[in-house]
Amino acid sequence: MAKQRSSFAKLQRDKAKKEKAAERAAAKAGRSAAPETTRVVAPTEREKTVEELVGGEGEPSPDQLLKIVEELNRRKEANEITEEEFEEAKVELFARLG
Repeated sequence: MAKQRSSFAKLQRDKAKKEKAAERAAAKAGRSAAPETTRVVAPTEREKTVEELVGGEGEPSPDQLLKIVEELNRRKEANEITEEEFEEAKVELFARLG
């Protein structure tokens, strides 16, 4: 019996998956190759750490939750935090919600 060919949708999914993997590899290579820059921050404009951002007691209000998620995404997109730190922050945030 002849082997059935892959559908167009499957081929598109596979292609998209490979492109995304290539983008991640390029971003990771760019992050590791870029020289570290040190930014001096005045105490008044110091950004909260990820732990301070997601930590706390009780369930955050919807407005607080939205601000926390937006800040985490901004930091991840700006390569200020790693994917692992982002995932850990999400887990801590979900633990506070539940």
